[in-house]
Amino acid sequence: MRVAPGLVYPEVEAVFLDRDGVINENRSDHVKCWSEFRFLPGAREAIARLTRAGVRVFVITNQAIVNRGLAPQAVVDGVNERMVQEIEKSGGRVEAVAYCPHRSEEQCQCRKPQPGLLLRLAAQHSIDLDSVVVIGDALSDIEAGLAAGCEAILVLTGRGRDQLNTALAAGRTGDFEVATDLSAATELVLERARGAAAELAKV
Repeated sequence: MRVAPGLVYPEVEAVFLDRDGVINENRSDHVKCWSEFRFLPGAREAIARLTRAGVRVFVITNQAIVNRGLAPQAVVDGVNERMVQEIEKSGGRVEAVAYCPHRSEEQCQCRKPQPGLLLRLAAQHSIDLDSVVVIGDALSDIEAGLAAGCEAILVLTGRGRDQLNTALAAGRTGDFEVATDLSAATELVLERARGAAAELAKV
């Protein structure tokens, strides 16, 4: 595991962002309505930077609150729609939000760390997963990304610090980066874009 900064990625077509703990504050009792949604500092601006750089942005999130009966699907859809609208006001663009409504015991193929959400978005939006970076605050995000053949960054917001400690204690040395937050992760992604532009200028 290499710790940010320093990694130069291959060319990045898209980023897949986890939601809770990456874009907004992670709540122990889950985000069950828009009034409980709080953007993390710099998150909207980071997404806007990615958009301006031509990087496609998608959101992938586990939302078992649906099948646990804590919030209906319509409410989760509404929260996601409002989130996208607020990001657009800041100059960012999220092409799609994909979420898993299942509980872990349902053993579906879309709940992270399974890669189902990523595979679905890739098929629907003609994305080469080799050119995707997954950014999340949980090891399940990282595992889903690696399983799909993506690069991955663990951010230290949300559950990230605890998850990093868990990985280190277990001696896990998966091929993922660590960044303090979405803004820092965005800088890692855009480093490659600047490097690629410099190389093209030499041709």
